[in-house]
Amino acid sequence: MKKIKINKRLPKFKIKSLRHRKTIEQKVSDAIKDVPRITNDTVEDHREDVLGKARKYIYPLQHSKHRVVKISVSLTIIVVIAFLAFCGLDLYEFQGTSGFIYDITKILPFPVAKVDGTWVSYRFYLFELRRDMHYYSTQQQADFSTTNGKAQLSHLKQVSLNYAIQAALVDKIARQDNITVSSTEVNQQLNILKNQNRLGSSSSVLKEVLSQYYGWSENDFKRELKQEILTQMVDAKLDVSVSQQAENVLKQIQAGANFAQLAAKYSDDNQTKNSGGEYPGPITIDDQQINPVIVNELFSLKPGQVSGILNTGYSLEIVETISRSGNSVRAAHIQFNLQNINYYLAPMETKQKISQFISF
Repeated sequence: MKKIKINKRLPKFKIKSLRHRKTIEQKVSDAIKDVPRITNDTVEDHREDVLGKARKYIYPLQHSKHRVVKISVSLTIIVVIAFLAFCGLDLYEFQGTSGFIYDITKILPFPVAKVDGTWVSYRFYLFELRRDMHYYSTQQQADFSTTNGKAQLSHLKQVSLNYAIQAALVDKIARQDNITVSSTEVNQQLNILKNQNRLGSSSSVLKEVLSQYYGWSENDFKRELKQEILTQMVDAKLDVSVSQQAENVLKQIQAGANFAQLAAKYSDDNQTKNSGGEYPGPITIDDQQINPVIVNELFSLKPGQVSGILNTGYSLEIVETISRSGNSVRAAHIQFNLQNINYYLAPMETKQKISQFISF
C-alpha cells in the first residue's frame, strides 16, 4: 500500500502588523485635528464664520420673497384702482342704481354733491331714489325704459338729490346746535305707528308692507324716521318765534289760564279754534286723520290733563283730553304752524356754493 505524504507546512497568510492598525481614539483624533478649537475668546469669531457661510444660501431666498411681495402689492393696487374706476364710472357716468352699486356706497363714501364744504352722501341719494323707483315700478307699474318713464326717472332723481342736499344741511345745523336723535326716540316713534296700525300692527306685517311698497327693511325705515325726527327738531329750532309762542301759551295753561280761550286766541287751526280747539268728533286709537304723535299723547292723558309741546313735523301742538269713553276720546288742541324747513334752507343754498357731481 502506497503511503501518502502529508505536507505539514501551513499556507502563508499576509498578516498586517498590529503596529499599523489604528485605534478608535487615533481615528477620532485625526478627524478633529483640523477643527478649530473654540474657547471663550474665539466663540464670537467662530459664530460669525458659520453665519457668513450660511448667508450665501439665505440671501437668494430673501430676495425672491421680497420680489413676490412687491408683485403682490402691485397687483393689489392695480385691482383696487380698477375697481374704484369701475365704481366711479357706474356712479357718475351711467348713474347706476343696482343693489350692488348701492352696497358699494355703504362701504365707500362716494359723494353726490358738496354744499359749502359739506359732502352729500351718494348712499343717501340712492337710498331715497331706490325707494321711489321701487314704489313706482311695483305699485304704479312705471316703465323707466320708455320716453315717459325716462322723464319720470329724471324727475325722481332730481327730487332725491334735492332731499339729500337738504338732509346734509339739516345734519350740519344739528351738529352746530347739538341736536341729536336717539335710538330710543326712533323706536318710540316706530311703536306708535305699530300701535295705531299705520303700517301694520306687528313686526311681520310691517316688514311685509315696507318690502312690498318701498323695498325697505325695518332698519331702513328706522333710518328714514331718524332723519324725519331730526328735520322736525331742527325746523322747530330755526322757527324761533313759533317755538317761543308755544312755550308762552303752555306757561299760561300751567298757570291756570282757560284752554279754550287760549285756543281761540292763538291756534292756527281755523276749523277748531272757534270751538275752543275741540276736534269735531271723537278720536280713536287708529284714527288716520290725526297725527300719530297727537293720538298717542291723547290716549296717554287722563281726562282734564294737558300735554306739553308736541312736534308733528308741520306744527307744534298742545293737546287736552276732555273725556274718554271706551276706545275713543274727546279732545282739543292748540296748533302753532311751523314754517316749512325749506323756508330756512333755501337762502342757505343760495348763499352757499353747491356742487353737484351728476346731472339729469
